[in-house]
Order: sequence, then structure tokens, then C-alpha cells
Amino acid sequence: MAIDIDIAYVARLARIQLSDEELEHYGRQLGGILEHAALVQQLPTDGVEPTSHPLPMVNSFRPDQVTPPLERDTALSQAPEADDGYFRVPPTLEAQ
Repeated sequence: MAIDIDIAYVARLARIQLSDEELEHYGRQLGGILEHAALVQQLPTDGVEPTSHPLPMVNSFRPDQVTPPLERDTALSQAPEADDGYFRVPPTLEAQ
């Protein structure tokens, strides 16, 4: 099943400059990919349940464990600088 894609047009849309050799090379590669996709579409899938993963997956969740929050003084004791109960950090925007 031949599928015709204008590789030069797609490259222009993507603003990619390709040589003639690259256009031919990518054209062959894309043709192979599309031919393979067409073969996959022809597979008989009647009675096959749709899946999102090829292997059966089971979620393994751990039980929720509530832990008390870190005390403010404990957190601030690890900070390089603290001021009035808050972390002191360098300014990200300079006033002009």
C-alpha cells in the first residue's frame, strides 16, 4: 500500500531545511513506517479486548500513612537564613 507524503512540504512547515539526499532518505523511512502501520491495521482484532498496555498490569498501592507535618522551627533550623519565621531567599526580581 503506497502512501504519498510530500516530505519537502512537511519540512517547510517545520522550518527544516533538508538536502535532496535527506529528503529521499526520510521519505524511504517514513514510507516504511506507514507501510508497517497499514499492515498492523489489517490484523484481525475481532474479539480482542482493547488495552492500554501489552502486559496485564495490577496497581500496587501502599496503604496511606498520615505523618505529622514538620514543625516550623525544625524546618527553619535547616535554612541558611531565616527571618521572622520565614525562609530568607535572594530576590528574584530587582527593583528598577
